[in-house]
Amino acid sequence: MANAEKVAAVAELAGRFQDSPGAVLTEYRGLTVAQLAELRRSLGDNATFSVVKNTLTKIAVTEAGLADELSPLLTGPSAVAFVNGDVVEAAKGLRDFARAHPLLVIKGGVLDGRAISSAEIVALADLEPREVLLAKLAGAMKASLVGAAATFNALPVQMARLAEALRAKRDTADGGGPAPEQH
Repeated sequence: MANAEKVAAVAELAGRFQDSPGAVLTEYRGLTVAQLAELRRSLGDNATFSVVKNTLTKIAVTEAGLADELSPLLTGPSAVAFVNGDVVEAAKGLRDFARAHPLLVIKGGVLDGRAISSAEIVALADLEPREVLLAKLAGAMKASLVGAAATFNALPVQMARLAEALRAKRDTADGGGPAPEQH
């Protein structure tokens, strides 16, 4: 690879590390080209999977300010899944593929500039999709609003019962019957 090509490759990688909300480093030793193509298809629009050279990637992560987080993971044949869409869906795609193909090893990665371990990536994959979490949140908010409305609705009913009880008590204290009308 010519020097100008290396500089361009490093610049592109550094830009992808900076622009992506997350990146997952993997080891793909033993996977076939067809299996890597299957992995790329399974990730869909959520992530792009690229085989990288460790020496160039180390320079790129240093330029992106992620050397402490990612440099130790750059050993052996490495590939990076750059997240483009939903982070949870990308993590699920990688986890599921790694379960079906144990030769894909998730080493770790970075999420919003913070290092995450392979165990954290798997835990992230276990989360429900964003839409489901938002629906649950909306349901919880609706339930609390319904409870508040029921409480506010109960206040006038309780006041009416209290007023009726006070009237009944006053009537019984006055001699048991309704007060005579005065003209």
